[in-house]
Amino acid sequence: MKKMKTTKTLIATSVLFLMLTVISSCNRVPITGRKQVSLLPESELTAMSLVEYNNFLNANQVVNSGTNSAMVTRVGEKIARSVEDVLRNSGNADLLEHFDWEFHLVESPEPNAWCMPGGKVVVYTGILPYTKDEDGLAVVMGHEVAHAVARHGNERMSQQLLASTGFAALDIAMANKPEQTRELILLAAGVGVSTGALLPFSRLQESEADRLGLIFMTIAGYDPEAAVAFWQRMSVNGSGLPEFLSTHPSHETRITDIENEYIPEARTYANTSN
Repeated sequence: MKKMKTTKTLIATSVLFLMLTVISSCNRVPITGRKQVSLLPESELTAMSLVEYNNFLNANQVVNSGTNSAMVTRVGEKIARSVEDVLRNSGNADLLEHFDWEFHLVESPEPNAWCMPGGKVVVYTGILPYTKDEDGLAVVMGHEVAHAVARHGNERMSQQLLASTGFAALDIAMANKPEQTRELILLAAGVGVSTGALLPFSRLQESEADRLGLIFMTIAGYDPEAAVAFWQRMSVNGSGLPEFLSTHPSHETRITDIENEYIPEARTYANTSN
């Protein structure tokens, strides 16, 4: 009986410790104000992400010249300035501490793009037929940068590690399971694809990135209306998976939200900087 009571006490203590840790690790996403849990030090996550980012660049063909490469750099730099402006103006300048922007175009038929924690952005050539022009590219890059600004990578890794190992094993998982850690870093940046119980939360992050990305691109001087046409073009390339099986909102849901909610909000930020 005494042993059972001791076990229950230990469990209760562990649960209380976990709850206190999670509560103390809560912060808010800029602009949206949503509460999120980020258990990992942002400096550590950024450093680990930089390793995987450099590995990716070394393993893939980077396009360093030409019109499209110049466009990626130009759009990225303008969106980066808009992010810096809006974060400083909203009292969130501390979120920029670990950002060191880079923008690269990589040769790949996959229609994709991503942004590592710390502002390392990669655009695949395969998405350019869908972006069509600079405004369309700003939709994509604004969205991916928004993931990093909202610290979705940290949030996603924290959720995944808690779900798979529990808080007490976080340090062990990070130190003793480098391959798992690497996969989580890539997942956190959107390089990989995840399935499972955390999918609904990923859809929330995607919608949040749509919203923030449109604000960033509008402040940068681009037309947020381009988002509607871009996602319509992407819907033709879509997998056709039902929304509850996808990490992204359905194209119909996404376009409706963009038209009715996110574009009107983004337009209120027009001409506020740059």
